[in-house]
Amino acid sequence: MAETLDILDRLIGFDTVSARSNLGLVDFTGDFLRQRGFAVTRVTDPGGDKAGLFASLGPPGAGVLLSAHSDVVPVAGQDWTRAPFRLTAEGERLYGRGTTDMKGFLAAMLSAADRASRAPLKEPLKLAISYDEEVGCLGIARMIGALEPAIGLPRACIVGEPTNMQVATGHKGKQALRVLFHGQAGHSALAPRFVNALHPAADMVQAMRELQRDLEESGARDAAYDIPFSTVHVGRLTGGEALNIVPDRAELLIEFRHLAGDDPTGIRQRIEGAARRITHAHGAGAAVGISEIAAYPGLATPETDAFVAEVQALAGTTGTTSVAFGTEAGFFDALGIPSVVCGPGSMEGQGHKPDEYITRDQLAACDAMLRRLVARMC
Repeated sequence: MAETLDILDRLIGFDTVSARSNLGLVDFTGDFLRQRGFAVTRVTDPGGDKAGLFASLGPPGAGVLLSAHSDVVPVAGQDWTRAPFRLTAEGERLYGRGTTDMKGFLAAMLSAADRASRAPLKEPLKLAISYDEEVGCLGIARMIGALEPAIGLPRACIVGEPTNMQVATGHKGKQALRVLFHGQAGHSALAPRFVNALHPAADMVQAMRELQRDLEESGARDAAYDIPFSTVHVGRLTGGEALNIVPDRAELLIEFRHLAGDDPTGIRQRIEGAARRITHAHGAGAAVGISEIAAYPGLATPETDAFVAEVQALAGTTGTTSVAFGTEAGFFDALGIPSVVCGPGSMEGQGHKPDEYITRDQLAACDAMLRRLVARMC
């Protein structure tokens, strides 16, 4: 596992918190792959300070795609006892931001790419490295249209998010929305004469609680999830400038995470309909606007798909699972590419936490899976 650890050490050293540029890591991985014979296509973000990569090695054909994201969540405000952007080995644990989510898999992926460069491949090995996954899968949404012209559509895809090396075939989709209510500013001594924007916003919070109850009682259900129904969540409510001024603006941030059996368009329409009804009830001085912050599709790969059994054999495991968090797998699935999520580490145990770590045995298990994959592709 020496090469994988060396690569992981380099990757952790790049501070790729989503709010910052990832170009240093992209330069490193692009050079690494080109030196090993990969055809590499760089997809630059419109802002110019971030980029992703698609890469391919081997004969013409569909092949298998390995997918990882390069960004990590912030460390600010967390109580770290080790340097977050330096790999620290202590016994069986390897500490550093992103070791589990998901530079551990990215390191194993690049190590597999090195092995593949010396192997007689009979089908191509393809790689995807994205950005801004942690802020709503924004990067892959901008990159996905370049996949086919860059390297061709693969026959299947493994997204290496942490699953303790179990094969996950499903996760919920998500939409994040900004709901902005407008009212009328005025002196608080005359408050009844004006529309307080916080009032329709508060009514909207209650409407979302009612929608949640309805989804729980009447919506689709999937026993594979700990919470087996679609969820609606109001994560933030802000409004007002001073106590003696009637607020003329109030903003809610709302997300919903939907099962494959619940149509996201229908849930979105119910949210928008509730906002319109509430606004109308508060009279002509009220108005509302809704905008989308981010969205990604869910994943529901049939357990009977042949690729599921293939990855189970590669990982040395049986059975399947579903994960509570979202991934980029739904974007590949939407292109008709059978996709699973399987990678080292535990999102619940280590992901997004201070002193994030991955264990050596999980990283070794991932190395072994990808080593078997390269061998099978020969």
